[in-house]
Formats: sequence, structure tokens, C-alpha cells
Amino acid sequence: MDDQAATRHFRTLFLSDIHLGSKAAQADMLIDFLRFHDAEKIYLVGDIVDGWRLKRSWNWPQNHNDVVQKLLRKARKGATIIYVPGNHDEFLRDFVGRHFGGVEVKLRDVHITADGRRFLVIHGDEFDVVVRNARIIAYLGDWAYDAAIAINLVFNKVRRRLGFPYWSFSSWAKLKVKNAVNFIGAFETALAEEAAKAGCDGVICGHIHHAQLAEYETVSYVNTGDWVESCTAIAERYDGSFELIRWSEVVRERALAKLGTARKVPERSRLVRPTEAA
Repeated sequence: MDDQAATRHFRTLFLSDIHLGSKAAQADMLIDFLRFHDAEKIYLVGDIVDGWRLKRSWNWPQNHNDVVQKLLRKARKGATIIYVPGNHDEFLRDFVGRHFGGVEVKLRDVHITADGRRFLVIHGDEFDVVVRNARIIAYLGDWAYDAAIAINLVFNKVRRRLGFPYWSFSSWAKLKVKNAVNFIGAFETALAEEAAKAGCDGVICGHIHHAQLAEYETVSYVNTGDWVESCTAIAERYDGSFELIRWSEVVRERALAKLGTARKVPERSRLVRPTEAA
């Protein structure tokens, strides 16, 4: 099956926390995802480019440039692309209202779904007390996250050699450490309350690298996740419903299916001698 035949088409795609410029960015995985997914509108919900890391040391391999080109190509083909900057690419907040190659920069936006619901689209760092009030702690936390990712890469190389799937230490820690769980809960509550104040039915955000589709009392909470570890995206179908796509899981299942096919050895036809046939 070719790429065009396998492509899934959506009304809207939401991507965030790609962190281009960081060595941890899963650029090849995202290129693969964009090859098989199209949409009329694409929201880039912050931290697409990692300005913090680029300031420390320049890192821009070809596949990071390929991600940018892939998105610009979709814009040329008619997709509406809206870029909502985050804290790592906050330099783009000085360009709100500008267009770059068919990509419009907005501080925040209200997306209206196919079924008429209103969703506030915002990166979410404004509601992270550490980022807002303690910048140096945020930078230290960013360094610690880099260290955890580096350790994770080595750990998972060993796991792959042993035949085990990818395992994320930082994702595990987020769900196991009490303070991290409390932070995620407080973040979700704050974003849901902001959406309600804005007169919206829900919020779509990123920032905390924790993909989620949740329902609060009267507000829907949607988090796009990231393309550093989980490789997730949110898609709006043509009926207005949302789908959380975990692309790393799709790729893993695809690889396992190919491996299973390769291991299947067809039975050899038994050679029938003329004497046996008689």
C-alpha cells in the first residue's frame, strides 16, 4: 500500500512539544506521522522549536529541517497552519499576527469543532507557576529532563537488544511521584477553569508532555502530549470528535507485524518421486 492510499484525513490536527533543536526530538518519527496524516487545519501548540537548547548549543540536523519543510509543504497544498508559541519558543510571541510561509502566529486561539463546540487553544506555560515565577528553577528542571532523556536513550538501547519495547522513565516518574501527579492535576484544573472563563467548552494545550483526553464538570481537557518521548497527537474527526493518536505504539505494532511476517517460513513442497506418484 502506498503512502497516499494509507493516509488518514482529518478536519484538524494538533501537535505540540516537538522541541526541534533538541537532540531528544523524535524528528524521524514525526516525519513518518506526517506522511500518513493530513488535515484541513493544523495547530502547532507551542515548543515546536526549542530556543532554550539552541541558545546553549546549536543542534539542527537535516531531519529537523525536514519536519519544517514537511509542514510548509502541507501549507502550500492548502492546509491552514496556526502556530501558538510556548515557553521554549517564546521569541515567536513578538511576531503575533505575522504569517511565515503560510503559517500564522497567534498567542492563543479559539477553535470551533465540526459539531459547534468552542475550544481554547493555548500552550499552557502561563499556568505553570515554576515557569512564570521561578525562571532559574525552570531552566534547572529543563536540564534535569535532558539528563533523564539521555539516560533513557542508553537504557532503551539495551532493552531493544534484549527484545523489549521502549520504556519511558520520565513518563513513569510523572505517574508515580506524588508531587508530579499533583502538579499534573493542578495544571489540568487551571486550564479547564481558564477555558470556562473564556466561555469555551474545552481547552487544547501542551507543555507538560502528558497526552490526555479528559472531561471535567462542564469543560473538556485535551493535551497533545509531545514528540520527545510519547510521540502523540490529537486529531479532530469530521464529526467533531477527538482522537488521541499514539504514533510510537502504531510504529511498534507495525514493526512487530513485519517481524512476525518475516519469521513465517513457508512450508517446502515435498518432492514427489515418479515411483511415489505411481
